[in-house]
Amino acid sequence: MGTTLTETKTLVGQSVRRKEDPRLITGTATYVDDIQQPGMNYAAVVRSPHAAARIKGVDTKAARELPGVVAVFTGSDVAELGPVPCGASLPGLRVPYHHLLAQDRVYFVGHPVAVVVAHDRYIARDAAERVEVDYETVAAVTDSEKALAPGAPAVHPQWPDNLAFTFEQNGGDFAQAARDADVVVRQRITSQRLIPMALEPRGVVAEWRSGDKALTIYSSSQIPHLMRTLVAQILGIAENRLRVVAPEVGGGFGSKLNVYAEEALMGFVAMKTGKPVKWIESRRENFLATTHGRGHVDYLEIAAKKDGTILGLSLKLIQDLGAYHQLLTPAVPTLSVLMMPGLYRFRNIHATILGVFTNCVPTDAYRGAGRPEATHAIERIVDCLAAELKMDPAEIRFKNFVHNDEFPYLTATGLSYDSGNYAAPLEKALDLVSYSELRNQQAEARAAGRLMGIGIATYGEICAIGPSPATPAGGWESATVKIEPSGKVTVMSGVKVHGQGEETTFSQIVADELGVDMDDIVVLHGDTTLVQYGIGTFGSRATAIGGTALYFAVQDLKAKIKKFGAMMLNSDDVSFVGGRCVCNRSGKSVSLAEVAGASHRALALPPGTDPGLVATKFWEPPNFTFPFGAHIVVTEVDRETGGIKINRYVAVDDCGRIINPMIVAGQIHGGVAQGLGQALFEQAVYDESGQLVTGELTDYAVPKATMMPWIETGHTVTPSPVNPLGVKGVGEAGTIGCSPAVVNSVVDALSPLGVRHIDMPLTPEKIWTLIQGGAA
Repeated sequence: MGTTLTETKTLVGQSVRRKEDPRLITGTATYVDDIQQPGMNYAAVVRSPHAAARIKGVDTKAARELPGVVAVFTGSDVAELGPVPCGASLPGLRVPYHHLLAQDRVYFVGHPVAVVVAHDRYIARDAAERVEVDYETVAAVTDSEKALAPGAPAVHPQWPDNLAFTFEQNGGDFAQAARDADVVVRQRITSQRLIPMALEPRGVVAEWRSGDKALTIYSSSQIPHLMRTLVAQILGIAENRLRVVAPEVGGGFGSKLNVYAEEALMGFVAMKTGKPVKWIESRRENFLATTHGRGHVDYLEIAAKKDGTILGLSLKLIQDLGAYHQLLTPAVPTLSVLMMPGLYRFRNIHATILGVFTNCVPTDAYRGAGRPEATHAIERIVDCLAAELKMDPAEIRFKNFVHNDEFPYLTATGLSYDSGNYAAPLEKALDLVSYSELRNQQAEARAAGRLMGIGIATYGEICAIGPSPATPAGGWESATVKIEPSGKVTVMSGVKVHGQGEETTFSQIVADELGVDMDDIVVLHGDTTLVQYGIGTFGSRATAIGGTALYFAVQDLKAKIKKFGAMMLNSDDVSFVGGRCVCNRSGKSVSLAEVAGASHRALALPPGTDPGLVATKFWEPPNFTFPFGAHIVVTEVDRETGGIKINRYVAVDDCGRIINPMIVAGQIHGGVAQGLGQALFEQAVYDESGQLVTGELTDYAVPKATMMPWIETGHTVTPSPVNPLGVKGVGEAGTIGCSPAVVNSVVDALSPLGVRHIDMPLTPEKIWTLIQGGAA
């Protein structure tokens, strides 16, 4: 027993290097494709080359005869399994029954038709090319607005109008607000289809142990526990006979917040063949068959007084759903409607969502999932309003922000904003760019004939998804903290860490609470056999909810530690500080390792206390959290080429209490990169026959490092009252604030030419054409 305490430096709030990085940057991490099993076979999926066709027959004879082929399965083999699950529920929602393999028809290019299993991946691919499918093609439709037109080809014959659902949200009285307004501004604004483009494509390894009647699936997934539940349902096996392991995940961005046909299909193949099987998606398959994001067409009307006071907003949202529903496909656009008010105080809204089937791969969550679309629309229409009223875009925002004394603030869409100081990030961003001087520089540039623009965007987002009644699968999260007999600490989290840094931030939280070294903490996740049930990682929820569950588990553990310490020190006046239990009267103390050893040896136990030091907590949040911020972009447009140069990018974000500033900066940088991709470069394009013409990296432009501007970051800190950590979430913030700031800047640059609005992406060709039109 020691007699002195050492001071412990607080780790929360420090830029601690990520514990995950050494294995990632040295290539020693284990991804799905690194997994090898004895006797493993390989699978290749035969996919439809047509967007809409009837299947007249499938001939697998030539494929089966190829040496090395183990089996070929078609739609008839899996007809009784499924469907691929849709977790969203909306009134009147039409849900196609999506089989693991196509039955009598296909409805998008890339639709799985058959699967070939062979001794190696090359034989499997060769054999897949030998499967002959007799297709009878029919007309396709790939444009959501055209799909709604009378006489359009029906994606699903039973629903000839292609309308999957209609959803309305009302608050206040927009019609009256429009009548009371001095001005009503209207604009059609799109958020184009995007391809998430994770560096690691999807992959599955499945292993069936017939003796144990146990199936193990390794999958690159953000939601391993939910996958276990849903795949067990698809295959008709007991959930406790299925283990899902999500090893290292090489990027998800929402595209791996899903349960796909291939995960259940590989389980089926392993069970049928009795051998492990691996399927790794090719990059072309990733373009064709992994969910896309966005796909919005928004018709907006904003009503205001001539002094800039916003009275209300109306939205008609046409959502391109694709050919069927993946896990959250219909739910994503509803998040856009919930965040329609942005950071503003107006009380009147009317929104209608038309969810439309097209002959394309489904859309689903992609970094921000509904919130980037909402922010882009509201921030563009506010800029249109400012231009109409000849007001400064910063001034009109300050005028309409929710006031600091109004929190918690109930919005017109029924959300309760938790906390905020919405003017503070914008004030800080304006100060960082020296806004008044910048406008003077712009005036000088315009006088010289240069096209310089200044774009402002503020944003709020709904995060920490979320309270269980508002989610399709539960919104709570779980954590277990276990102190080994040696005093080392093991954390088991229900979230699935895949780049967010929680192995580090969770260790920071635990190290501060328990007074242990970060290197003595191991954070486990992603294995449904090792870790208690959890919901997963999406919607900027991992730290705000998973971290809070961890915090409460540690508090329970500290109470037990103090009981053992009191027994060992023979005192009822004991504190736990800096990793030691100390008697407040004598100053004597025992270390956490000594307490841990005694609790496991159990020669004596405090009354009513069990041996060991372990605590599990399932935490249900009472509300969402609502981060916010302001981004300012300074651009110059080349008159001769239409090229856009970003001269300044300033991002000031408020994500609540910051656990690790370096990780927060990394999340902002990554989010901005994807926002810039949408604003300037990226667009998934289908032709009228349903072919994805941007189906390779030669045709789909993603930003490279050399295309990225220097990002100047700043923060304000408004803790959330929703959780004891005060955190809000930051993983999607950069994406949400970026695209409207960029577009507002370029529109501002071209406004002397009469340009009022530009839809993304702002390609040089598009900008050059506008310049020529303005010059004419």
